[in-house]
Amino acid sequence: MKHPGQILRDELSRDGNIEPFLGIYDSFSASIAAPFSTNLFLSGFGFAASFYGLPDNGYIAWTDMVAAAWRVRQILPDHKLLVDIDDGYVDIHTARLVVKQLDRMGAAMVMLEDQTRPRRCGHVDGKRLLPLPDYIEKLNAVLGDCENICVLARTDASEDEIERRVEAISRTNADVLMVDGIDSIETLQRVRRSTDKPLLFNQIAGGKSPRLSISQLRDLGVRLVQYSTPMLFAAQQAMTAALDTLLENDGVLPHNPEGCNIGVRECLALLQANVMAPNCTVSTR
Repeated sequence: MKHPGQILRDELSRDGNIEPFLGIYDSFSASIAAPFSTNLFLSGFGFAASFYGLPDNGYIAWTDMVAAAWRVRQILPDHKLLVDIDDGYVDIHTARLVVKQLDRMGAAMVMLEDQTRPRRCGHVDGKRLLPLPDYIEKLNAVLGDCENICVLARTDASEDEIERRVEAISRTNADVLMVDGIDSIETLQRVRRSTDKPLLFNQIAGGKSPRLSISQLRDLGVRLVQYSTPMLFAAQQAMTAALDTLLENDGVLPHNPEGCNIGVRECLALLQANVMAPNCTVSTR
């Protein structure tokens, strides 16, 4: 069976449609996203929120993220999983170990950023960058250990520093490049002119980047797009609304919440599909 990383690399070598990666934060959200795309993104933002109840400021332990990826791989082995490993958990040796483990469990790609601690979400202010030589050293060390997995090199640079970092990353063997927090279409066009690497664009609600359709991104030369947070934000909104309704109704469960047809049977059917389906994919549509 071909490694998901090799499948993704083959897809990137051919001209074709943009590959969307849907942001997940645990195995349950992965089960819900699975019918909509074969590409899933285990988001650091979502994982920090769901697993720790904390902002994505560098709290994630590498063992927790690897374990979360392993659980998703067990139920969805035919999907391509992109795993956010932040800065590789600070040092080069840990970054290499984490990528080796994810490679061997069948993750398709890792995202390695050039931030230093304390790190931040890519769409907020206050980000600090590693010196460029230090990041390139870490990136090359990870790339040298890869057997099948793809590597997405992410820079959080802004303004004039973007081109310097993009050009340096372009000289490595990184499979994909991303500039996070791109603030305009003009900046994206400038990045596209600065590299021959496949580009990934990060869409995040309320973030710094313009809201663009897949068709627009294709025309701008983007090959991959990740939707980091729609499921997380939708879950937050739905849970808040459900609890508001519960308390407003004196604790009586609604027979059929507005816009919701999910109950215990539907939830169990979704989870049981992960156990019973021969290819471990689910369909609730």
